[in-house]
Amino acid sequence: MNPLSILNDPFRNKGTAFTEEERRNYGLAGLLPPRVQTLAEQTEQTYAQFKSKSSNLEKRLFLMQIFNENRVLFFKLFSQHVVEFMPIVYDPTVADTIENYSDLFVQPQNAAFLSINDPDAMEDALKNAAGGRDIRLIVVTDAEGILGIGDWGVQGVDISVGKLMVYTVAAGIDPSQVMPVVLDVGTNNKKLLDNPMYLGNRHERIKGDRYTQFVDQFVETAEQLFPNLYLHFEDFGRDHAASILNKYKDKITTFNDDIQGTGIIVLAAILGALNISKQKMTEQIYMCFGAGTAGAGITKRIYDEFLQQGLSEEEAKQHFYMVDKQGLLFDDDPTLTPEQKPFARNRSEFENPEQLTDLQAAVAAIHPTILVGTSTQPGTFTEEVVKEMAAHTERPIIFPLSNPTKLAEAKAEELIQWTDGRALVATGIPAPDVRYNGVSYHIGQANNALVYPGLGLGVIASTARLLTDEMISAAAHSLGGIVDPDQPGAAVLPPVSKLDAFSQTVALAVAKCAVAQNLNREPMTHVAAAIEKEKWLPEYKDLGDQR
Repeated sequence: MNPLSILNDPFRNKGTAFTEEERRNYGLAGLLPPRVQTLAEQTEQTYAQFKSKSSNLEKRLFLMQIFNENRVLFFKLFSQHVVEFMPIVYDPTVADTIENYSDLFVQPQNAAFLSINDPDAMEDALKNAAGGRDIRLIVVTDAEGILGIGDWGVQGVDISVGKLMVYTVAAGIDPSQVMPVVLDVGTNNKKLLDNPMYLGNRHERIKGDRYTQFVDQFVETAEQLFPNLYLHFEDFGRDHAASILNKYKDKITTFNDDIQGTGIIVLAAILGALNISKQKMTEQIYMCFGAGTAGAGITKRIYDEFLQQGLSEEEAKQHFYMVDKQGLLFDDDPTLTPEQKPFARNRSEFENPEQLTDLQAAVAAIHPTILVGTSTQPGTFTEEVVKEMAAHTERPIIFPLSNPTKLAEAKAEELIQWTDGRALVATGIPAPDVRYNGVSYHIGQANNALVYPGLGLGVIASTARLLTDEMISAAAHSLGGIVDPDQPGAAVLPPVSKLDAFSQTVALAVAKCAVAQNLNREPMTHVAAAIEKEKWLPEYKDLGDQR
């Protein structure tokens, strides 16, 4: 065993924590300072270095250095400071590193970079990135629709890296069994195409049959190489995300976070809000502002819940309205996507359909009880819109979900003030408590990180062949049930500080549902034990036993 290969392998490296015996046995004597540190000492030392950094971007770059060198140390540190690190490692700071990825590039972080210009190299690329590891989870992106910042080409690989970090810290997914993947099909971002430092394919995005064949080739190759794979699609554009999911969801174990994950967390937040307000789901009028991939995916998830609660398709559809830049969506609009069409309304339903061209007019005409924002249009949940909504419902449920912070439809404190404390609020970014009329209102963060790690753990531990709507519903209900409805100012979602605990709750609900549907590939009698066995902990082990 080459000692330098050990020190350069983030899955095996312990740095100064290698014992004297290990240093002798593995040829590391003299390659490290003589002092042997414990993992606890390393984390204390590293956290002190982290605190010395002056900006969030500097802090993230520092943490990425630790991640690149020593996975156990990184995840031990992350697990001890989850609330502080989440906005650094993931959203919103990850947006900064995505935008500057080529300029800041240091090393590939075990990702697979697949180029549409060299499809014959795909199998070798995936094998090389895996390096002989047993890959159970891939997060793949083509980076056409990153966060709220759009098309970032090959630089979007950072979102795959960040998602996988959260899978591990929240749910204990073994970091040696995951792989970030980017499908580089070009970019339409002129800023990148004009940047001489840009590291991706320097041409506009490839569309059509060639794109579809490339994605299909990736899915087939990944499934062949990694037979126990859970395949997570992330930040694909609105032209492709739903069609890819629909093609594969009944064939392989797959998940699209923008369509399904966001839908799950919003459903969980609504269930939590209704737990507080003591209202029924099927009595709500739902309006989505922003009808892209995320908005349509959320709407479909909430609609499916109405069906599961006993309404017919026609009855359920009467509760749903979608608003986009052209105003309320009508069924005679030739630009509607397949995902928008089921929820577009007929003009004959309204006395003045030609006037419903903005959010305020739509809210005044429809009187929604739930308003969800995925528009990336900052400040569009205005005081007039919110007060109009609140005038017609006792506990308005308002979720401005667009992120990063600069794109949010409203601030939590505004929503509480404008509704005299009646609004039940979740935001897409972390928000501080709001103090109003003597009550401290805790603001739930409708961050997909609250649900997709536990969902993934449940799927992997149960060896599920598919991820079904029933499993997704089970995840949402398990999360929505954690809310304390009797606490004044209670949040509609549990806090990020308890991420690891409720990820286990979600995993158990999902795994039990999978087994109840006979979807498990392997026999399973004790679901909780299977989940516990699957969970990885950030602890140093002998190099011969890395599990």
